[in-house]
Amino acid sequence: MGELLKNSIFFSDQHLCHADILPPSEVRARIEVAVLNFLKNLNSSTPSVADLPLISRKMSNSRVSRGLLIESTKIFLSHSFCTQSLMNENTANSFIRVWKVMEMCYQILGQEKKVTQRELFYKLLCDSPQYFTSQSQVNRTIQDLVALLRCSRYSLGVMASSRGAVAGRLLLQEPNQEVVDCSACGSSGYAISGDLNLLEKLVMKSDARYIIVVEKHAIFQRLAEDRIFNQIPCILITAKGYPDIGTRLLLHRMSREFPELPILGLVDWNPAGLAILCTFKFGSVAMGLEAYRYACNVKWLGLRKDDIEQLILEESLVPLKPRDHQIAKSLGSSEILQVNVPNAMIQDNYKEELAFMIHSGHRAEIEALYFHGYDFLVKYIGKKIVQANYI
Repeated sequence: MGELLKNSIFFSDQHLCHADILPPSEVRARIEVAVLNFLKNLNSSTPSVADLPLISRKMSNSRVSRGLLIESTKIFLSHSFCTQSLMNENTANSFIRVWKVMEMCYQILGQEKKVTQRELFYKLLCDSPQYFTSQSQVNRTIQDLVALLRCSRYSLGVMASSRGAVAGRLLLQEPNQEVVDCSACGSSGYAISGDLNLLEKLVMKSDARYIIVVEKHAIFQRLAEDRIFNQIPCILITAKGYPDIGTRLLLHRMSREFPELPILGLVDWNPAGLAILCTFKFGSVAMGLEAYRYACNVKWLGLRKDDIEQLILEESLVPLKPRDHQIAKSLGSSEILQVNVPNAMIQDNYKEELAFMIHSGHRAEIEALYFHGYDFLVKYIGKKIVQANYI
């Protein structure tokens, strides 16, 4: 504790900031330091309520770190600070929320428990209804606390509520449990746990040659039902939409366990599909200091512009919605598609696809391929893989 008090835990001398994965004892020690510093300011000769210096989670504070020896690009946050002050009417409630969540996390860690964000919300709703009226307030406050204490959300005792699934040529074994054959889990697949510690301890074996990340659960079910993994030796994984942290962690673990397997992404041809692909590939600024964690080198298998021109009927195209344009604008201005480095062909290809979406004014869903028959999707994926037609 003495050593901790000598150093500010709210400062990083690194150019790129990140959240540490810490044991409960150290997280509780960091919380205690924060409380002691707060009380120290109150008891000084000129009492004051110190502002909370948080790493800014705005897109303008994001930075892209690109590997020099491997094809790896990830999002990090730089050490640009924003503050929350009790004296500022615009941030006073947020200031109080941080301390309320910090108190709750301290108790959770002391009890050696884990809670979901939803469980935490209802507990806070009962204890402090004047400060917590929505789930989004709790989610933002947890990220504020991550930015303040520089530790991961899981280290705070908050676990992911996973909705992902995996199927195909993968054997999984949880500690002290029977081996699960993911090819025998039916069309719904094996449900991915939200317990990140459990996911890190999974024992994995596979004879697959590819990992296929599928945006939508319906497409995942179709491929699993057709047992694509018997024709193409692969593992299927889906987050059923925007990727949750549990699904991202399992994919990241597979990429470490089976580094020779290409990871291929199958998403709708629209800005949201590209945003999902980019989250798996680069990380997400919305995750704050955990933005970079679990990023994987995912290749874009489809749908892409060539597929739209050659395989999709014009009648199957749907006009872009205002939300699509909003996502496209955000993607177009993000640093991940603006990297000016050698071999930035991937970003150029992504920008070209995005520009073509906006220019056409349309979007297409993977299901549009069913015009060629329900069994066409497996053939489509197989042909793409044989031709190495992915970016």
